[in-house]
Amino acid sequence: MRQALTAATDALRAAGVEDPRLDAELLLAEAMGWERARLVAEPEAEVPPAAARRFGEMVRRRLRREPVAYIVGRRGFRRIELAVDPRVLIPRPETELLVELALELRPDRLLDVGTGSGAIALAVAEELPECEVVTTDTSPAALEVARANAARLGLADRVAFHEGTLPPGEAGFDLVLANLPYVSAAEWPSLQPEVTQWEPREALLAGADGLDAIRSFLSDRVRLSSPLWRTKTKSANGCVALEVGAGQAEAVGELLCEAGFGEIDVRKDLAGIDRVVIGSAAR
Repeated sequence: MRQALTAATDALRAAGVEDPRLDAELLLAEAMGWERARLVAEPEAEVPPAAARRFGEMVRRRLRREPVAYIVGRRGFRRIELAVDPRVLIPRPETELLVELALELRPDRLLDVGTGSGAIALAVAEELPECEVVTTDTSPAALEVARANAARLGLADRVAFHEGTLPPGEAGFDLVLANLPYVSAAEWPSLQPEVTQWEPREALLAGADGLDAIRSFLSDRVRLSSPLWRTKTKSANGCVALEVGAGQAEAVGELLCEAGFGEIDVRKDLAGIDRVVIGSAAR
């Protein structure tokens, strides 16, 4: 096993993979059907032929810079594990900030816009069982993944899925969470091949400044005068929270102000980057 890991690590490093040893261990553990910790505990264990073949194929896929999450078919997000494939973005740790906001505000009704794999909506449904969760996505393929994740996690009856940006009807929501595309055209060439070659471009790119999707969303119907956004309870006071890219928080705060949100707050991620911008209805 040690030799297989060393060879794979060296090959991945030569291909420019960022964490070659970690990725090699994750792939070998998957091929063996083991937890990664067991690899560390039993470094001299033999790799059975069938597992060696599986491992070799996984390493070849990783050498083509396919993300590990797509190779193994899943990604952990807070307390749940999500099935992922190239139809959806791989959930990032910074997106957990939106879930943490929901836990803080404890809304009665929540809308998750651009759900992708269902990460935000399903995490909220799992951790806030009293919350009614509605989610949308413009991609039918992404909704297939999200619905399958909901069914597998036993949360299908807790989350309503709708195709499009906004759900039908004029029901009130206390909190709206949105992880919309925010990568700028100038930034795109500098991203890792794992992103540019494998993840769905339409879920990432958002025009010259990266704000086209957010701008469109906020100019659509996110107005306090619209019944869709008028809070029906006092729990979250009619908040909209948007995940943003580095350096975009100020501009997004201005867009929220223009949309009628009188109070703006910003939350930083673990790297100290302004990552979530929150617009609240004035009390």
